[in-house]
Amino acid sequence: TNEIISNITDGEKSRDERSFASFLANVFSENEDEIRWLEREYLLRAVKKLDPSKYSQNPYFLNIKVPSIKENNWEFGYQSYEPYEGFIYRDLECVGDYLEIPQIGFFEEKFTFPTVYENGQEWMAIKPNEIETMAEPIEKARGSVLVYGLGIGYFAYMVSQKDSVSSVTVVERDENVIALFKKHILPQFQNKHKIKVIKGDAFEYAKKEMKNGGFNYVFCDLWHDVSDGVDLYVKMKKYEALCPNCVFEY
Repeated sequence: TNEIISNITDGEKSRDERSFASFLANVFSENEDEIRWLEREYLLRAVKKLDPSKYSQNPYFLNIKVPSIKENNWEFGYQSYEPYEGFIYRDLECVGDYLEIPQIGFFEEKFTFPTVYENGQEWMAIKPNEIETMAEPIEKARGSVLVYGLGIGYFAYMVSQKDSVSSVTVVERDENVIALFKKHILPQFQNKHKIKVIKGDAFEYAKKEMKNGGFNYVFCDLWHDVSDGVDLYVKMKKYEALCPNCVFEY
């Protein structure tokens, strides 16, 4: 919290990242040697004070207004990170052969971001982690793009803004989230003429239709996290051979 960091730093903001790392190390261990080791080897490399403008100036944030609305099992809304609330803001950083450094971010101010929920569970949120981890796939996308999974259309919107992308086909299984998206989000897209949303199962589409679509780039985003993603990832990998001219990203 803001209070904890202020007490540690005596108000010296230049020490925020070091103080945050020190506080975490003391949470994780009571052994002084281990605390110093955690700080030195992991947490001082991991913790970063983030600039909120990097994310609030994202084109989706600037141009798309997500309504707070609930219909059937889906809900569009917002959630926030409080000042100094820690979160994973991008993928692990691998150092050498054995170190995996978590990327822990925080803001000095409250940061609010749009979220879509299915049956009360967060399904997708346009928070720093999503923006950071999708940046490279968005950069690579070109030509005719196929997307598995709709959410609130962040990936579809970002790639549709690119001159190098001619069309974006999104396969989504749930008709309720498709209806919400088409009613409230898609009309705000500057290049909505590039977007086509198909109701269907991703794996059935991959098996029967993907090879006939003339796609250049395929982005798969069908899971919450590693707890449910591994099996789905392995399953989709088997269909890559059906579209040999496609670049696949997960």
